[in-house]
Amino acid sequence: MRDYELVAMINPEVDEEGVAKIIGKVTQSINGRGGAVEDVKQWGRRRLAYPIQKVTEADYVLARFKLMPESVKELEAEIGASRDILRYLVVKVDD
Repeated sequence: MRDYELVAMINPEVDEEGVAKIIGKVTQSINGRGGAVEDVKQWGRRRLAYPIQKVTEADYVLARFKLMPESVKELEAEIGASRDILRYLVVKVDD
């Protein structure tokens, strides 16, 4: 398994409970693929550099996890299908 980081920008129309549900779904998705979530940090609401889907702010979330490389594409497809996640980025962390 490799180490990865996920940064997701969540639509500000989603309340705190909804953000927790989104984080829970992503965590379940990682665990369901044989991975392990090591850390999740909520950075809070921040202003965007440019509007995305007519939205000027987003709630940022950082997750560090371990996952097999072949499962990352499936995870990205699932995250990308969510309407509440405006943008996301998954990067491999080198030690």
